[in-house]
Order: sequence, then structure tokens, then C-alpha cells
Amino acid sequence: MIGLILAAGAGRRLRPYTDTLPKALVPVDGDTTIMDIALRNLAAAGLPDVTIVVGYRASAVEERVAGFESKYGVKITLVHNDKAEEWNNAYSLWLARDHFAQGALMVNGDTVHPVSVEQTLLDHRGPSILLAIDNLKKLADEEMKTVFSPDGQLTKITKLMEPGDAFGEYIGANIIEASAAAELADALKTTWERDPNLYYEDGFQEYANRGGEVRAATIGEVSWVEVDNHDDLAKARDIACRY
Repeated sequence: MIGLILAAGAGRRLRPYTDTLPKALVPVDGDTTIMDIALRNLAAAGLPDVTIVVGYRASAVEERVAGFESKYGVKITLVHNDKAEEWNNAYSLWLARDHFAQGALMVNGDTVHPVSVEQTLLDHRGPSILLAIDNLKKLADEEMKTVFSPDGQLTKITKLMEPGDAFGEYIGANIIEASAAAELADALKTTWERDPNLYYEDGFQEYANRGGEVRAATIGEVSWVEVDNHDDLAKARDIACRY
């Protein structure tokens, strides 16, 4: 199993930081970036082989690879998304299909969370796809909301849902087992070919609709944030220094 980070997006709502940097390289604790936290967590979870999907301002990541490898004891492979500024991340994850074929613990490159999330996912391995879910947070319109059947199978994952109908929020971390990789890759391809603006979570929905197993691992009371805008960044800087 490898670590996998999706870090191709432009993060326009974080300008001026993202005028020259991808969102994952925005500092959240001194010189520590979102990418630093992701790599530190994956290494601490015993996943030193890490694939990073890059796109917008990819050269900024390329310049730091050697330093990241030395600092965290990881081996980094980059996958380039040449449509990162045009298409959404269903395509980004599909581009990494040859890498998650060996199984992957995947994290979004804009989510700040402690290593307990990775540990929770690894402790609950078994399902073909396992999603890290916050079922304690009060939800609003922007969150990636989820619903699961009584027996624990994913039935819906979307932002377009009434918050009161959701079980919890998918926080941008998951495990893709090797046994699910080929079918997930096909579901992602179907998804981005249908509409390149769709999310990889729509690919998970396609996979579940086809009968693929997608289940939840609840993360408990954890301080975390998806960094989309300057308010999120302020929260990230408040919590990252406590990890």
C-alpha cells in the first residue's frame, strides 16, 4: 500500500498565496505547509512510498521533492495532471490509477488533520473503499455529505444534499484497497468522461452504484479543516500548531 496525495488544484480563493504556489504548499504553521502535514502523517502511518498528483504550479512541488524526501524519510513519485486548471479532481485520481492499483491511503492536498485519521483508516481496513467520516460536525451546504444504508454501505456522497439528511462529512481521506482499484478506475473514467467538472467522490458514487463496497470509518472528535479560503486558512493555522 502507498500513500497518495491529490495536490493538482489551483486554490484561487487563497490568493495571493496561490498566485505562485499550489494550495498544498501554503504554510499553516511557520514554514510547515499542508503538504508537510500530509507527508508527515503518511510516514508516521508506515507509508513511506508516496505518489503526489500535481498540476497547477507543479514546478513548486518538484523543487521541494528532495527536501521532503529527506525530511520525512519518504520516496515521492509525481503524477502530472495537464488539465488541472480546466477539469475537476475525478480526472486527477484517475491519472493515479496505476499507483493506487497496489492499494492506497489517499488524502486531499488541502486538508489539515492529525495522524489519528490515517490510523483510524488503517485500523478499520477491510472494505474495498473506506472513507474517513466526521459524523459529529454540524454540516452546512459546502460540505461533502454522505449517507449510508443500515448495513453500512454508501448510498450517497454529494454536496447537493440537505445537511439534516446526512450521516456525516467525508473529510478527504480514504483507503482504496488493491482489490477495488480496477473497478474504481473504470468508474472514475466513466465519471470524468460524462462531465470533467465532477469530483472523484462522484466516481466513488459510480463505483457504489455498480455494487462496489464503500463504507465509513468515523474519526471521532478531531480538529481538522479543508482549506478552501482565507477563513479556513486561519482555522488551519490555529489547529496545525497543536499536532
